[in-house]
Amino acid sequence: LTDVPCPLAVKVELEEPVQHTYSLDTHKGIFIHTLSSASATATQSLYSHRHYPNLMVMEILLERQATSQEPVTVKLVSSFTPQSKDIRFETGPDYRGGSHIQGQTTTAEYPGGSCPTVHLIWTPVPVTLMLPPEHSEARWGFILVAASSLDLAEASFDEGLNLMATGSLRPSHEKAWQELWLQSKVEVTGSESLCKALIGCMFYLLSAFPSIHDTSSSFGGVSPGGLSNGGEGQDYWGHVFWDQDIWMYPGIALFYPKLARAVLEYRVGTIDGAKDNAQKQGYKGLKFPWESAVSGREVCPEDIYGQQEIHINGDVTLAFQHYLYLTEDLSMFREGLGSEVIYGVADYWVSRVTWKPEDQKYHLDGVMPPDEYYYNVNDSVYTNTVAKLGLQFAVELAELLQHPAPKEWQAVAEYIKIPFDEEHQYHPEYDGYIKGHPVKQADTVMLGYPLGLPMSPEVRRNDLEAYEPVTDPHGPAMTWGMFAIGWLELGEAEKAQLLLEKCFNNIQGPFQVWSESSDGSGAVNFLTGMGGFLQAVLFGYTGFRVQKDCLAFSSLLPNDVCELCVRGVNYLGKKDLKPVCIPEPDPNLYTSIFSGQPVTFPREPGYVCKLISAASCWPF
Repeated sequence: LTDVPCPLAVKVELEEPVQHTYSLDTHKGIFIHTLSSASATATQSLYSHRHYPNLMVMEILLERQATSQEPVTVKLVSSFTPQSKDIRFETGPDYRGGSHIQGQTTTAEYPGGSCPTVHLIWTPVPVTLMLPPEHSEARWGFILVAASSLDLAEASFDEGLNLMATGSLRPSHEKAWQELWLQSKVEVTGSESLCKALIGCMFYLLSAFPSIHDTSSSFGGVSPGGLSNGGEGQDYWGHVFWDQDIWMYPGIALFYPKLARAVLEYRVGTIDGAKDNAQKQGYKGLKFPWESAVSGREVCPEDIYGQQEIHINGDVTLAFQHYLYLTEDLSMFREGLGSEVIYGVADYWVSRVTWKPEDQKYHLDGVMPPDEYYYNVNDSVYTNTVAKLGLQFAVELAELLQHPAPKEWQAVAEYIKIPFDEEHQYHPEYDGYIKGHPVKQADTVMLGYPLGLPMSPEVRRNDLEAYEPVTDPHGPAMTWGMFAIGWLELGEAEKAQLLLEKCFNNIQGPFQVWSESSDGSGAVNFLTGMGGFLQAVLFGYTGFRVQKDCLAFSSLLPNDVCELCVRGVNYLGKKDLKPVCIPEPDPNLYTSIFSGQPVTFPREPGYVCKLISAASCWPF
């Protein structure tokens, strides 16, 4: 997390009394501040360009409201100072009328590492703007580029100026957002609050991902708070956690495989750091950091998390597995080096486990489960399960790529201990867990989804009933979505809905921004919670499951949701967005499906149809 000052941090003021209005247009990705007075209206629009990731824009529109021909003046009060506690800035040469500062970070990510360079070029912002007497309105535009090299900064500034000159700066931004919205839709009828929450989740999640036309290596992953804005120790320092791979990724991957691949490429780009982490801990293969930045070396300020919360390795490989099943894109694993990630993590698990002759099982000792209330425990059921899945996928991928798989991969996968209490027919969170002890967040309940560990409905129910009453009610926002999915799997839609509604306490008005905790504390713009909520609808209501041989679903809606419309699912490269309109139901086109009855799509590419609804409020 580096503090980069913003030259467009400007407050607009009129000299006479005004009424302030603030709005966020999620259709177009623009934040708008409107000042209305008796004589004039001033509109300040701010947006980070959706297509050009280095470009930020501020536009001012001044409109005359009265018949008076007096000039109208607005003040632009800037809070910008060319200083940062993280970057040593110095003034650079002006470029095409733009001001320029440049600098290097004061601290490297790791000892001996490089200190990145930052360049800012922007159109100067005057102290005042005036609407002349003979004009009814006037517009001004200001652009800012931030880049890691002078060449990129100048090229981005050139692009911004050219777009302004041709009048296509804002239209190109709006077009890019429209293109994104047209490729996805998760809309419910019957609950306006739920529909707004879903739109907010998709908007903020997509805002944190790169353009679908430029998923280059400059993408640095997604932090729980997106582009973090807090001070030291706040909003997770902008680091990348398992939140990206487990919580945010699945909902995005279902619609946008290019963005899903960008997440995987980010992890591939940190392979060297992951090797270093494993070696420092005395193990083979790859150990992805609990907190990741650019290099992939562990940057968590507290050692215990990097040393013990090793389920991160399985979380990463699960995302790769999900991608392959969703796309069959083997190039990601051949030329894209995804196979190195899968094989490297498998080697890590083999070197990390301990064989115990007394029970003829492999064990993972001294770990911290996702439930961070406990540490230095043995055989976290979640950790051991993601390790098992990762090893099995390594064997499967090796066969696909005709790569010789060490026999230890299959052996450890087969004999690793998955804790289970035979008497109570449920999964203890770890060896020695005492039933009824408090837990921080969703942990064991994730065995059913997203891990897909086979179990009977009785065991699934027992897990949910064991952990729901002892889960911290003020814990992280994504937790209740996982419980909701579990109850939907069991056909209990109303119980699921009650749990999902707990998430609304984390949504802060008026712009549907999530906080990490229900009391408003914790990380701001908590994308992890949004991702969990989106999954509860997208994989809960529909029952979508991305499996090895099919995309399966088993749908179930609660009473207050009349209809669910999902558009743009991209499965095996097939994404048909042409509308299909059926004015009256034709009995010959339908097959009755009863609640809880599983349905499987065939492997061949099919058609994705969109539902036309007059009551639609999805952006496009």
